[in-house]
Amino acid sequence: MKSFEAFCADFSSAAWGTPLLILLLGGGLFFTIYSRFLPFRYFKHAIDVLRGKFDDPDAEGDIDHYEALSGAIAATVGMGNISGVAVALVTGGPGALFWMWISALLGMSTKFFTCTLSVMYRGHDSHGHAEGGPMYYIEEGLGTKWKPLAMFFAAAGLLGVTPMFQANQLTEVIRTVVLPESVSSMASVDMMNFIIGVCIMVVVSFVIFGGIERIGKVAGKLVPVMVVVYVLSVLVMIGLNIEKLPGIITSIFSEAFQFESVGGGVLGAVIIIGAKRAAFSNEAGIGTAPMMHGAAKTEEPIREGLVAMIGPFIDTIVVCTMTALAILASGVYDSAAGDVNGVLLTTEAFKAVFPIMGPIILSLCVLFFALTTLFSFSYYGTKCLGYLIGADKKHYFNYYYVVLIVVGSVIKLDAIINLIDGVYATMAIPTMIGALLLAPKVRSAAIDYFNRMNL
Repeated sequence: MKSFEAFCADFSSAAWGTPLLILLLGGGLFFTIYSRFLPFRYFKHAIDVLRGKFDDPDAEGDIDHYEALSGAIAATVGMGNISGVAVALVTGGPGALFWMWISALLGMSTKFFTCTLSVMYRGHDSHGHAEGGPMYYIEEGLGTKWKPLAMFFAAAGLLGVTPMFQANQLTEVIRTVVLPESVSSMASVDMMNFIIGVCIMVVVSFVIFGGIERIGKVAGKLVPVMVVVYVLSVLVMIGLNIEKLPGIITSIFSEAFQFESVGGGVLGAVIIIGAKRAAFSNEAGIGTAPMMHGAAKTEEPIREGLVAMIGPFIDTIVVCTMTALAILASGVYDSAAGDVNGVLLTTEAFKAVFPIMGPIILSLCVLFFALTTLFSFSYYGTKCLGYLIGADKKHYFNYYYVVLIVVGSVIKLDAIINLIDGVYATMAIPTMIGALLLAPKVRSAAIDYFNRMNL
């Protein structure tokens, strides 16, 4: 067992290591330059598309632009935005946030290309239903000889998008923070975790067995609420400590280029820390979001790519920045002393400013973040299984999925978590290879689209 745990830890570390970050950051830089900074030049148009200005209810697809973006954000705005940012600050200093921003800006271009391709090369499942995602744009765009690469992505997705990590973290928060001590002490820890896991399973089952339409509608309602509540809470925290803000902004930019971070790492390590946390948070290039955006009702692939690129902006530039500012403004960062317990550090930040309501507000945000991630991940898994063995069998993934929610709530096996994290990272390999090879198709389509739109 110890050998297996060591293998999984090494595998996860290698999968999320420098080669993957070079692929994601290098690919993002290439997409940004190759598109001539398109995501930034047409951001306003992307907002107009998101607002429904160009919606076509008769177009092929299952959900509208807004629901597609909400579903994708629901999957990415999660524990990484709360705990991962805290880990980045403690290990890399405030400068790590700067490199998270850079990674997110490059990730916007990556999302534009991958999600445009997911609509441009929509395939059809065994029922003839239109489907999108890396496995489809690889096979449809590059040809059947590339199908093994597409199958690799789908196979990795079956394990990479399992709910065990989110269920485990959500259970801990509910048991230790949300429930009153008198309730949580009524049974043993294992029994209480099991009960909470079953409750989470019931809630998630109600949504995911309703299909992508229900997932899109629920995400469309919950995502704005959870982001607004979280952002407003942090803005109040900053307002109460406004005198610290100039120093915080200065430290973010100055420490981004220092050769020694607070954790003792060199400049390269700070960049890696920031880029890794951003990649893990907004998943640009991993390949999950294209599966959600591939279901959008549109005949214009470029429009969906523009909507998709807003995701990293909301996830990292907005939500992750709010977490970092909350920790830095509250004063708890100065006394962290090497403690990398992300959830604890963020909780302490909220408690320092709002002694009574802080933990409650954060717990509600965690509840929303984790649940919406659980909703969207199930959809990704059904898409992967449907591609591999047929659309008539894809619903079997949901049964496997809800059982793993309960399993994830009670287990304490770090090896399983590391294995899932590692496999999740490997999904980026086929996603980015396919997108890089098909980039000229996206560029040509973008030129044609903006000429037709007179933009």
